[in-house]
Amino acid sequence: MFYSNKSKDRAFSAIDRPILGRTLPSLLDEACERHPNHRAFNQWKTNAWQSYSSQELQAAAEDLALGLLGEQLSQGDRVALLMHSDLNWCLADFGSLLAGLVNVPIDLTQTLDNIAFILRHSAAKALIVSDLDLLAQIIPYLWNTPNLQTIIIADIPEDWEAKRTQLLACEVNNKSSELLTIPNPKFPTLNFEPKAACLCIPMLLCQARRDLSCPELPQCIQLFSLDEVRARGRELRNQKSIEELPPFEDQRSRLAPQDLATIVYIAGDTEQPRGVMLSHENITADVLTTFKSIPDLKPKDTETVLSFLPLTHIFARALIYGHLNYGHNIYFSTPNRAARDFRTVKPTLVATVPRLLEKSYQKILDRGSKLRGIKKTTFNWALKLAQNYQLGQPRRLSYALQLRLADWLVFSQWRKPFGGRLKYFISGGAPLKAELANVFSAAGMTVLQGYGLTETSSVICCNRNGLNRAGTVGLPIPGVEIAIASDGEILVKAPYVMQGYYLDPEATKTVIDNSGWLHTGDLGEFTPEGFLVVTGSKKNLFKLSTGKYVIPQPLEDCVRRSPLVRQAVVVGMQQKFCGMLIFPDLQRLQERARALNLRLPITELLQQPEIVALYQAIVDEANEQLPRWSRVKQFGLLNADFTLDNQLLHPSLKINRAKVNEVFATEIDALYVAETVVNSQFGVVGSGLTDNSKLRLPKFEAFLSHWRHKIEDFWQNIGSNRKGDRSSQLLPNSDEGISN
Repeated sequence: MFYSNKSKDRAFSAIDRPILGRTLPSLLDEACERHPNHRAFNQWKTNAWQSYSSQELQAAAEDLALGLLGEQLSQGDRVALLMHSDLNWCLADFGSLLAGLVNVPIDLTQTLDNIAFILRHSAAKALIVSDLDLLAQIIPYLWNTPNLQTIIIADIPEDWEAKRTQLLACEVNNKSSELLTIPNPKFPTLNFEPKAACLCIPMLLCQARRDLSCPELPQCIQLFSLDEVRARGRELRNQKSIEELPPFEDQRSRLAPQDLATIVYIAGDTEQPRGVMLSHENITADVLTTFKSIPDLKPKDTETVLSFLPLTHIFARALIYGHLNYGHNIYFSTPNRAARDFRTVKPTLVATVPRLLEKSYQKILDRGSKLRGIKKTTFNWALKLAQNYQLGQPRRLSYALQLRLADWLVFSQWRKPFGGRLKYFISGGAPLKAELANVFSAAGMTVLQGYGLTETSSVICCNRNGLNRAGTVGLPIPGVEIAIASDGEILVKAPYVMQGYYLDPEATKTVIDNSGWLHTGDLGEFTPEGFLVVTGSKKNLFKLSTGKYVIPQPLEDCVRRSPLVRQAVVVGMQQKFCGMLIFPDLQRLQERARALNLRLPITELLQQPEIVALYQAIVDEANEQLPRWSRVKQFGLLNADFTLDNQLLHPSLKINRAKVNEVFATEIDALYVAETVVNSQFGVVGSGLTDNSKLRLPKFEAFLSHWRHKIEDFWQNIGSNRKGDRSSQLLPNSDEGISN
C-alpha cells in the first residue's frame, strides 16, 4: 500500500511543495521584521510574568553568538545544553545557532552516565547549564570529557558577581588567603591566579551552594556566567575591527540551510543513546510546512501559547520555532506549574502528550461522579453527547443544538481549568485514544493529533481543521511520501528526514535504505480517506510459540482506559498465549474497595476475589475486540510504579519493555504455570478468560435515568419536527467545537 501527496487522488487540498532553503536564525529574523511582538516570550520571575520582545531575544542571541565565538569556538563546534525548558534555553539555542555552532540539547531525564557519554561522543567544547544545582550534579563526570573547555551558567546567585570582582581585584597574598579558602573541610586551601572574565571555581561554586558540598571542577575548564559571555559579545560588536574574529555578518552569511544545526540524542537499541543529526533545512522546512498546512494557525499576536513540554524533544522545540515565526505569545511553564499557569495565562494553544489529556479527562469524570441530583443527570447527558461526537463527520441540527446547550451548562465548566480560552490541543509523542479526541473537541477544545519522529524533524502527518479524524494521526504534510511495507511498517521519504546518526553510519544504514526510505519502526495503515493510523511499534511486536504475531499496544490501550488501571503490559514472547501485567491505580482501587466494604492493605487487597473480578471484567471487555489467539488468558495484578528512576520508563516516557521483563521475570513466569489464581511477590495472578464476556455494572438510579431520557426525548422531538435537519451541517469552526 502506498500513499503520496504527489498522487492525483490525494485526500486534501494544501500547498504542493514544502518550504525549503531557510536557516533557523532566519525564522527569528522574519519574526522581528514581519510579526514583531513585545510579548513574544514570557518567563515567570519570582511573583510576576516578565515579557521579552522578539527583538530583545534577537539582540541577546547575537551578543551571545559573538561571545561564544570569542571563546575560541568556531563554526561546526558542538555546544551542549543542559538546561530547563525556559527563555534561557531559547537564548542559548539561537545564540549557538547564530554563531554557526551545532548545539546538543541534553534531556534532564537522562542518567548522569548518559550525560557524560553525550558530552564525550559529541566532542562538545562548551556546556551551557541552567544553574548551580545542575552543574554540581554533573561535575564528577566531567573529568572524562577531554574536549570540554568552557562551562557557562545561565542563572547565578545575585552576589556572585560581586564576589568574582573582589577575587579578580585581590592579589594572592596572606591578606587575601582567607577569601580564597574554600569553606568546606574536604577541599584544601587553593591559591587562585585570576583570569580575565573567568569566574572563580571551586571557591565561588562552594560558597554559592548552601550545603557547601560541591566536587572540584577540572582545572582545564573555565567557568563563565551567561551575562559575561553576552557582555563580551557586546564589546566585540562595538569594536571597529577584530583581527582574531571574522565579522559577524560574514559568519551568518556562511551559514547554509544544509548545515548541521543540532544533534538530538535519543534512546536506541543499545545501552547508549544515539545522536540524530538535523540540518537547519530539516527543521525549518518541517516547521513552516506544518504551520502552513493548518489553516487556523495564523501569524498574529492574539494567539497565546503555554509551553511546558521539554524543549530537548524535537516536537516541543519545533513548535516554539513556529510560534515565534508567527508572532505568537509564548509563556514558559513546567508540568508542576501548568495547572496554575493555565488559569493565569489563559492560553489559546497548548502542545501536550496523550497522558496529560488522559489525566485531565479522568479528573472530569471524577468530578462528575461526585455530583448529585439534576446536576449529575445533566453532567451524564452532556458526557454522553461528547462521547458520541465524531470529529470531521456531519451532524444533525438537533445534535448540534444539544451541543450548544451542553456547552452552556457543562462544557464551559470543563474549559475553566484550562483558562477558558483554549481552542486547540496539539497532541503528539504517542497515540491518542479516539474517545479523548472526540470528547475534548466536543467540549470546544479541538484536538489536533500528529505523528512524527526525531528522525523526521518532528511532524510528518497531522490532523487539521475540517480534515480531522479521531483515532488517526492525520494526513501527510506536503513534501512527505509514505509507504506501508509488506510487514506493516511505516516508511517515509521527505526533506525533513535526518542526515543520519552521528558517528554511526551502520545504524544509519539500518533505518535509511538505498532508495532513501526511512524505516520508522512503527506499524500503521491508511483509512480509505488517506488518514494514517499508527497501530503499534515493530520492535514491540512479538511472536507466540504458535507462530502468531502479537501487537501489544491496542490491547494495552483498551485496558488502560479503565480508571482502575495505571499501567498495563502485554507479555508472551515464545509462549503459547498472551499474558498481561496490570498495575492498578491504587487510589481509585481503594475507593472502590471501600465501596465493597474491603479495608485491607494493598498486598492483601489485590488477592481478594472481588478485586480480581473487577479486573477480570476489564480484561474480558478488551479481549472482545481482538482475535481469539491474541487475547489475554492470564493476568497479574502488581503494585509497582513506572518511573524514570527505576528505568521502567524511557526518557520519552514510553514503557521500557526489556526492563519490565527483567524486573518482573518471576511474575511473568507465574502466568504460564498457573491454572488458577496464585499469589505473587507483588500481587496476584489470575485467569484472563471467563465464561461471561464481562461483568454487569450497577445500573444508574431510576431518578437519574428518568431525567436523562426526558432530556434526550425533548431534543429528539425538536429535531424530528424540523425539515432537512438530517442533512444540516455546521460551519467548519463550529463543526470542530471551537470556543472563541
